[in-house]
Order: sequence, then C-alpha cells, then structure tokens
Amino acid sequence: MSLTFPFSAIVGQDEMKLAILIAAVDASVGGVLVFGDRGTGKSTAVRALAALLPPMRAVQGCRYHCAPEAAAGACEQCPTLKAAGKKPKTEWVPVPVVDLPLGATEDRVVGALDLERALSQGIKAFEPGLLARANRGFLYIDEVNLLEDHLVDLLIDVAASGENVVEREGLSVRHPARFVLVGSGNPEEGELRPQLLDRFGLSVDVKTPGDVPTRIDVVKRRDAFEREPAAFIQAWSAEDELVRKRIVAGRKRLPDVTVPDAVLEQASALCLRLGTDGLRGELTLMRAARALAALEGADTVTLEHLRHVAASALRHRLRRNPLDDTGSTARVQRAMAELFDPPAGV
Repeated sequence: MSLTFPFSAIVGQDEMKLAILIAAVDASVGGVLVFGDRGTGKSTAVRALAALLPPMRAVQGCRYHCAPEAAAGACEQCPTLKAAGKKPKTEWVPVPVVDLPLGATEDRVVGALDLERALSQGIKAFEPGLLARANRGFLYIDEVNLLEDHLVDLLIDVAASGENVVEREGLSVRHPARFVLVGSGNPEEGELRPQLLDRFGLSVDVKTPGDVPTRIDVVKRRDAFEREPAAFIQAWSAEDELVRKRIVAGRKRLPDVTVPDAVLEQASALCLRLGTDGLRGELTLMRAARALAALEGADTVTLEHLRHVAASALRHRLRRNPLDDTGSTARVQRAMAELFDPPAGV
C-alpha cells in the first residue's frame, strides 16, 4: 500500500487547500481546477484528500456504493433497495478518490462487457468503469488540459446528468455517477476546452514559492517524508485529524447556514461588473461562500466570506478583453475594490 503525503504538511498553497476543503464540504460547488507550475504540490494535495476524508455509509455489496437513504438515486443493480419494506444492510467505506489516466480507453472509463464471464459462463454482465468507482467521491484528472476530446465530451455529459448510460455489445446499463471533478494541469501545455472549464466550480492558480524560507520548508518536509514516510505521517496525524473534524462539522452545519439577500445582491453585482456569462458564477460564488462559512463555524455568510472565494469562483469565467491584459485574478480583485471599497469620504 502506497503512503500519501499528509494534507496538513503541505507548505503554503492556501488557496488550493481551501478550495479542496470547500469541495469536500459541499459537492454542489462543482469541483476544483488547479493550474500552475510543475512541482508545486497540485497532485500531492488532491491525493492527500483521500486519506483526509471521513468514511461514508453505503449499501453493503453495491458496486456503486449507493447511499442507503437515497433509494431514488440508487443503481438498478442494487437488490436490497428494490426489496419492498426491507432496510438495506449498510457498511462504512472510504470515500473514493479515483484517478483518470490520460491514456484510459472509453471502455475503461464508462465500463464494458465482462469478457471473462461472457466467455466462461456465456453471461452478458457489466464490468463497471472508473465513473462507477468514483460515484459519491472524487474523480481526479492530472494534466486535464491534455485529455482527449471524446473523453471530454463524455465527462461533460455525465457531470451534467449525474448518470452514466452504457449502450453497447448488447448491454443496456444505467448507473449513478455523481462525483466531484478535480483537475490539475500546466497552462503552458495547452488550454482547457471552454465546455469542460465551465464544469469546474472553483479554479486555483498555483505558483512556485518565491521566498527562500518557504522553499526550504518544502524541501525539508518532502525529504523527511521520503526518508521515513510512516513516521512523517504519524507526526502529522493529529493535524490531519483536526482538518477531518472541520470537514465533518462543516457538512453538518452547512444546511443551517443562511445567505442574506444583501450578500446575494453583492454576488450578482460582482458578476455583472465582471461580465460573466449565465448565472453559474453567482451560484458557485454563493455555494462556495456558504461552505466556507460552514468550515469556519459561522451561521451566516458575510461579505468577507464572499471576498475570500470570489477569485476562485470567477477567475475562469471571465471573457477575454483584448484591450485589457490584466490577469483574471487582478480583474476580480479590482472589481471587488470598486464595488465594496468606496473611496474615503464617499
């Protein structure tokens, strides 16, 4: 079993870590896109999430680990939920964090005919793919901007519907595929297609640390982990446990966190000022601010929560302006300053 670098031991990269925690508290935020330089801890942070998440309750023996309390969203192959008047047996399972490799075939992703059973028993059976494994968890794509177009189209459809439909080789299978999409990549290697870019709720820019003490800290921690991984993980286990408790508490608090109309008006005004298309910007901004408030133990979303997540929620939704070469983060910050920080005496 491979050992994973602890989430709490990642030096700096606060925006990236916060975006991942927000997605862990509220999946409806819509996933996280992490773009930046090589070697800045992008994939390390995502893979550390798997060890950080509290386990979830699922129907025992279900290949798609359906939620026992959500019979309407269960898979067709879940016999315990089909049995009228019977409560399904349940078990605690780890939240899946599934890697989607760039070279994966479509059959590997969506699932296909189980050839072994077909040849040995003459039975047409479905072999679930990566989308099935990722149900109720996280689907991680490293170098997402290099993903093949046909897989991009497939992911867009499934992300929108929350369901994977397979019609091939005499099979007709429909199963739930609701997951948080997490992607990472290097912008120098190509841009992401707009249709897929829009499916990510939060976008984070990660940069190489620019000060000597931080760089030294990163190198020392990585070296300590590679020398004695078990001891290093144990040393950070208490910190990771605190983060895990924050996630659990945030999920419980989330339904009771209120978003005042005044904050919604500020979110809409910001999106109008930036010229974002559609209303997905406002929705994501509201959900991310609410999840942040839940993480911090607040009962009400404030303007400060909104400001904290605005760049992550909106920077990838801005239209390009040929007359303005300012970066997207700076444009969001400038718009907030104009709207929320009036000049003195005004």
